[in-house]
Amino acid sequence: MKKKLFINGEWVEASKYVPLHSPYSGKVIAEIPAATVEEVDKGIEAANNARKTMAAIPSYQRAQILEKVVFLLEKRADEAAEIIATEAAKPISAARAEVARTIQTYKFSAEEAKRIHGETIPLDAAPGGEGRIAYTVREPIGVIGAITPFNFPMNLVAHKVGPALASGNTVILKPAGQTPLSAFFIAELFQEAGLPAGALNVISGSGSVIGEKLVKDDRVQKISFTGSPAVGIGIRNKAGLKRVTLELGSNAAVIIDQGIDIDKIISRCVAGAFGFQGQVCISLQRAYVHEDLYDAFVEKFVDATKQLNLGDPLDPQTDVSALITPNDVQRTLDWLEEAKQQGAKVVAGGTSEGNMLVPTVLLEADPRLKVSCQEVFAPFVLINKVKSVDEAIELVNDSRYGLQAGIYTDNVHTALTAAQQLHVGGVMINDIPTFRVDHMPYGGVKESGVGREGIKYAIEEMTEQKLVVFNRN
Repeated sequence: MKKKLFINGEWVEASKYVPLHSPYSGKVIAEIPAATVEEVDKGIEAANNARKTMAAIPSYQRAQILEKVVFLLEKRADEAAEIIATEAAKPISAARAEVARTIQTYKFSAEEAKRIHGETIPLDAAPGGEGRIAYTVREPIGVIGAITPFNFPMNLVAHKVGPALASGNTVILKPAGQTPLSAFFIAELFQEAGLPAGALNVISGSGSVIGEKLVKDDRVQKISFTGSPAVGIGIRNKAGLKRVTLELGSNAAVIIDQGIDIDKIISRCVAGAFGFQGQVCISLQRAYVHEDLYDAFVEKFVDATKQLNLGDPLDPQTDVSALITPNDVQRTLDWLEEAKQQGAKVVAGGTSEGNMLVPTVLLEADPRLKVSCQEVFAPFVLINKVKSVDEAIELVNDSRYGLQAGIYTDNVHTALTAAQQLHVGGVMINDIPTFRVDHMPYGGVKESGVGREGIKYAIEEMTEQKLVVFNRN
């Protein structure tokens, strides 16, 4: 299967192609365009030329296009899930869940397209403002460069493309190198839904080639990036006055307070730790458990972990499949070896089967180890014993990241204290840090990024506020 670039509403043959391999089997599954700078430039030109067309489309028509995409995606949901499972090795059950969320994200985008609003300003509240009427409107900022990761190749594309188009912008989409098939699939749907030519352009290839061009080209008004902190920080340093939204990494944590019925939360915690092989920005990586519950929690968590099924992502029985690249398997095993040498105890997993890493549970890991203080992005979880919630909060905050954190507690005062003191973008009370629905504000602090996603909030960052003042005197 040979794919083409999607530029200005047409499928364009690329000058260079690279093979796309299945993370699970290693077999070639497609030939993918590797865009040159000239081809990226054509995409930017198309998006720039379509700016006025998109901005002039009434909001109800933008909503109709997005609603048509929802309709088409619902009809082809099984096909979409199989694409995700094949290119990302995401277990098919999780891939189906991602498609369902993608549908929701485009639905929310269609709804928010009709809710973009401004406000009236009482100018006569200040001396000199008499006889004047003022109001604000939101206008699209123009061309948005969207750079998306492999781990949610359809829904995280939707989180950038949906609000961008809903608010009348145009988009250059650079999908992750391992997962471009999802993006090309969505482009087909938008083409069928009647999106104007040039409003969405999908350019696959090298991040250094495409990303560099998007960040430096003056025709691109905003970069929305989800990926690693190192790349995100580089983008922000080069972006100048461009708007930038960065959704970066994390080593998300949950706190388990004393008095919790752990039987009710074990399955939830295991799912949060090992869903999609732990390759989720808010995957549960660190658990801080009160000493009264620690031994029981560890025993039940390990037992549940050992029940997970490894295998082919297209098998409905599979819980955990291959990591995205063999290098990620080796990196994780190297970090594990470092942890073992520093005294950490492996009580589950710790081995690999081909490109699959057996779900791994570590105890007594020093907080300075890579497996603790960096983002593992693999099926790894550290369980730590604490004497109090206060101690746990300090350990959670002792991190370069701050995306989301969770706490299980039956004490409302403890919950409110945690909500206030945890230095993260989102605090989940009586839930794991992995909770997300697609219309909530989502983003982090510190090296977890800047800006917020969630359709309404993304639209605010993809539009300019304009003030209009009438002088009636």
